[in-house]
Amino acid sequence: MTMPEDAGRAPATDAAAAMVARLVERGVAHIVVSPGSRSQALALVAAAAETSGRVRVHVRIDERVAGFTALGIGRESGVPAAVVCTSGTAVANLMPAALEAHHAGVPLLLLTADRPPELRGVGANQTTRQPGLFQPATRLDIDAPVPDSIDADGSSEQSRMFRRLADEAFDAALGAGTRPAGPVHVNLPFREPLAGALPPWFAVADAGSSSASEEEEPASGALYQGGGGIGESDVPEEPGAAPLLLAQGPRTVVVAGADAGADAERVSHEGGWPLIAEIVSGARFGRLLVHGYRQALSDPELGGRVERAVVWGHPTLSREVTALLGRDDVEVIAIRGPGEPLNLNGRTTAVDAVAVAPGDADRAWLGEWMRASRAASVDLSPPAPDADGLASAVPRERLSAVSAELDVLRAPLDRAALVDAVWRASWPHDRLVFGSSRLVRVADQVLGGKKVPVHANRGLAGIDGTVATATGVAIASQDEGRPGVTRVLLGDLALLHDVGALLLPAAEAEPRIQVIVGNDGGGTIFDGLEVASVADAAAIDRVQYTPQSVRLEHLALAYGWEYRRITTRAALDQALTSPAGGRQLIEVPLER
Repeated sequence: MTMPEDAGRAPATDAAAAMVARLVERGVAHIVVSPGSRSQALALVAAAAETSGRVRVHVRIDERVAGFTALGIGRESGVPAAVVCTSGTAVANLMPAALEAHHAGVPLLLLTADRPPELRGVGANQTTRQPGLFQPATRLDIDAPVPDSIDADGSSEQSRMFRRLADEAFDAALGAGTRPAGPVHVNLPFREPLAGALPPWFAVADAGSSSASEEEEPASGALYQGGGGIGESDVPEEPGAAPLLLAQGPRTVVVAGADAGADAERVSHEGGWPLIAEIVSGARFGRLLVHGYRQALSDPELGGRVERAVVWGHPTLSREVTALLGRDDVEVIAIRGPGEPLNLNGRTTAVDAVAVAPGDADRAWLGEWMRASRAASVDLSPPAPDADGLASAVPRERLSAVSAELDVLRAPLDRAALVDAVWRASWPHDRLVFGSSRLVRVADQVLGGKKVPVHANRGLAGIDGTVATATGVAIASQDEGRPGVTRVLLGDLALLHDVGALLLPAAEAEPRIQVIVGNDGGGTIFDGLEVASVADAAAIDRVQYTPQSVRLEHLALAYGWEYRRITTRAALDQALTSPAGGRQLIEVPLER
């Protein structure tokens, strides 16, 4: 008996194959899957694409971890990763990553399976209102039609329509049109059977590319909603508009916030203007970098005399910068980036690009800032050994030198020494990820300049998703055998908040990642709040500091991570610079 060619086939699988194939053709290299029943067609198609070498699949049982893993991949690569999950609360768990992607301008594709429309609002199991759930944050929101046909050769109207949806979703995630990059939500309702045999045409590497048409209108039944929020009230400049010419004259500083990039340093150099660069900016280098910028901005003779600030990125790490950009007597020019437009003073000028006009720099102004910078810079490196003393033939001199060297080696770590050690160990082929903990502020205060790729979730500056984001960064940066280690520096509460991200499937290649935890037993970042000086200490500890005594070595063992507890600078330097293979959790105890 001959079975029909469509035996065992399912419309859900055919539609999923068309969408996944087109996303892969467009450049999606990573799909993060959380298991579920309603999403099984998408998940199994992704697995088949991985088997054929077209994409890498990463399986995470927690959708929040999955979302932030995809966010990290998009942060590092600039190309959206796709997240696949089932219906119900699974979808809601993607909200934190979607909001961070929205505010930070990171491309992200959310492919959420759903019940068909007839099961919505009637009390069906695992069903809620998914279309539009992320709408205030998305660049595009699509509620796709329910697939209802089998495609014989990959050229049916249904397959063409799902490929068009993939095209539109991919383009919107990258910021097609006037919007910045960000999250896109494609809601995919499926009827049973929820999965079937893969269509034969899916095995072809370029499946569907010849029949996909980017000019056709969406098929009837697809609901499209533009995302809200970012840049919606702004009138963008015409594409190709000339950059704003910055004349010499006003006393100017260049401010580089999160994700600013190297352009901030370049314009600072060309204009002869002091560079105020956050540690998470990617612009913390160059000879005009200002050390100790908080004190300088607080000085009436320096910060008080600023007349113009040119801003890249999203500044979040100091009240002094926020106060500067909120002043109504300072002309603030903000270069449009991937995130929300900056307008703290209500009169900020948003531009796409700037250029420095010819003219002589204000050397007196720059000189004042550079003198203040030199006075504020600190050298946190351990003192060099007394070579003469160690080589001395005089016993007392030699013993004194040995004793001094042992004191250095045994000196306990503090926060400044910890961030300095991690900074010194990281190089351009590495990646450094900062959590939203006290340590990133310490690093911003004390570290010098160095051109190191840095990531941090500063769009909303949330504590969640730090380890998952860093894992995504590691996956993307180490693709195709590229060298380097991803180091994530965070506090104990940030680690515990994302502890589920430590779980990685045994079948997946281990990224080279070092999670360095400054463990001070709770949220000491709250000790710096004004309320700490007036509120009851026991209440502050209970609801803000939230003390914890988790045995991190047991967590590491349970999740299969190599664990080290380090208390001295010498041991930390050795751990950070030794060849790292796979996953390492490094705990550094700190005083409150």
